[in-house]
Formats: sequence, C-alpha cells, structure tokens
Amino acid sequence: MFENLNWWEIGALLLLALLIFGDRLPTVISDGLRMIRNLRRMAQNATGDLSRELGTDIQLEDLHPKAFIRKHLLSEEDEAALRKPLQSVYDDLRSTATSVHDDLKDVAKNADIKSFGRDTGSSSTTNGSTTGGGQVAPSPRPARFDLDAT
Repeated sequence: MFENLNWWEIGALLLLALLIFGDRLPTVISDGLRMIRNLRRMAQNATGDLSRELGTDIQLEDLHPKAFIRKHLLSEEDEAALRKPLQSVYDDLRSTATSVHDDLKDVAKNADIKSFGRDTGSSSTTNGSTTGGGQVAPSPRPARFDLDAT
C-alpha cells in the first residue's frame, strides 16, 4: 500500500493525522483496523457462500470477471480454441520485435567500433574529434547523456 511513499512522506502523513485527530488518533486507527477486518471477513464469507452455491472452490482472486469465466465457465479446450487464432500473430510479432532489437544492437555496436577507429591517432573532445590541424570536426552523432546522473 505504501510502496510509492518514502519515509518523509509517511512521516508527514502521520504528523498531519496527529494534527487533525489529536488525542483521538489511537481511537481512529483502531476503528479503521476494525473496519478492514470486518471487510475482509465479509469478503471471505461471500466467497464461501458462492463456493457452496456453485459447488466449486472459489478464492477471492477468482471473483475477477475474466478469471471467473476462464476458471468456471470455459473448459481447457474452449480456452485453447479462443487463444489459437491470436497465438500465431503473437508469435510473429514477438519474433519480429526480437529481430529488430538484435539488429539495433548490432548497428549500435558497429557505430561504436567505427567511431573508435576513426578517433585513433588524434585527441578527442566531448563534441567532436580534433583533426591534425587543431580544428574540431563535428561528430556524426550527438553526445551521449546519462539520464540517471541527473
């Protein structure tokens, strides 16, 4: 629940709760926890009742409509028949994406090798290479920036 909050934000929320509720904060927290326990108990009772009515074992996660249909209304053959037309398209798309990814890695690797070979024998700068006469020749590709460094 709090995986997107850091410690400072959690502390600020607790301080804000203390300012809003004051001395009643422990009572508010216990009431909130009691409500969560009651909701969890109601969900378990509802899934138990549904399991008894349908005659199958149903978990809380199974109540999602797609999961419910997949598990209780479709057989494995029906599910395979529904997936079959799209499986070949998925496989083709995946192989194309993999080949494009591999080609891009090869191009990047070859570009790094060529630029390294061109700069040998001369000193290099950050935006280009220095030619023999001391003039700076423009680089064929833009300088790389590390986005994680900022």
